Amino acid sequence: MNTLSEVSTSSSAPSGEAALALAVEEVSKSYGAVKALDRVSLHVARGEFVALLGPNGAGKSTLFQLLTGLFVPDAGRIEVAGFDMRLQARKALARLGVVFQQPTLDLDLSVVANLRFHARLHGMGRGARARIDAELERIGLTERAKDRARALSGGNRRRVELARALLHDPVVLLMDEPTVGLDPASREQLVAYVHSLCTHRGVGVLWATHLVDEAESADRVIILHKGHWIATGTAAELRERTGQRSLRDAFLDLTGESSVAHEEAV
Repeated sequence: MNTLSEVSTSSSAPSGEAALALAVEEVSKSYGAVKALDRVSLHVARGEFVALLGPNGAGKSTLFQLLTGLFVPDAGRIEVAGFDMRLQARKALARLGVVFQQPTLDLDLSVVANLRFHARLHGMGRGARARIDAELERIGLTERAKDRARALSGGNRRRVELARALLHDPVVLLMDEPTVGLDPASREQLVAYVHSLCTHRGVGVLWATHLVDEAESADRVIILHKGHWIATGTAAELRERTGQRSLRDAFLDLTGESSVAHEEAV
């Protein structure tokens, strides 16, 4: 498998836009009597890789549905590059790139056709093909451009979805459990490549996962549990705070899952 190429685009922020890629303030969302999110606040700076770590049912998917404009929060405020999601939704969404947990490519279209369709949705003009070629080169799939998406492996399909999310040069990249179904080598390459996007392109990344090892290298870890913001810090800071030797144990300690993990191990 080809190695994902390092990104070399300038990391300077667009003039006149906020230094924060993403700001979430006191956001709540309920579905009937179930409170999926309860006054959650977080921020992602440009060039920062933030891991949103939580078990299944923590509220990660609900948060991403709000961030992408699929649903509206009951309370609170969401800004993308300084644009309010309620009041300036088009401008906010235009600065988002998203890789969803579930596959979203049209399997009957070629790789390049999938990317062209996305480019048209974002109103990209004559420069679209050059951007498509550049992104495909970075992910090592130039030679597969004319292949149908269904002919690609799961890892390569995920690469195409990432290239698609970056075509319009977003300020913030949302990664929702992006390594589901990938083999360990593909997982490691994807994490490393997204880190390089932060470093070389100044993209702010919010990476949602329930896999602790994917959060180890994050600039900051945010722990979400049962719809509540629990803690934030680097992996080292969370270990120190809990007195644990690993991020996994710190996570279990902070979420109160230590006893459950112990019972399952017995």
